[in-house]
Amino acid sequence: MESDRSEPLLPSGLNPQLQPTMATLSDRLPLNIAGRFFVDSSCIDCDQCRVEAPEFFARDGDSGTSYVMKQPVTPEEIAAVESAAANCATGSIGDENAG
Repeated sequence: MESDRSEPLLPSGLNPQLQPTMATLSDRLPLNIAGRFFVDSSCIDCDQCRVEAPEFFARDGDSGTSYVMKQPVTPEEIAAVESAAANCATGSIGDENAG
């Protein structure tokens, strides 16, 4: 039997494979410096954010996760952190101002 690709995968009509993931504020890691951006516990330590924006992200060797060590201030810095968040494979970088 062929599947009808026009049928939604969820009752809501959304395709879960196309939904962006987003970090959860309640899972915010304690090492994050206070401020707008944060990394949550879903981080898999892939190093992407630290490569893309090393002035804002650091690695916690004990937990094997990244965290925000410095909050961005200028529009250029904010854009760099937003880009790192957009490129995060697990959606582990959050923005308190989003949503």
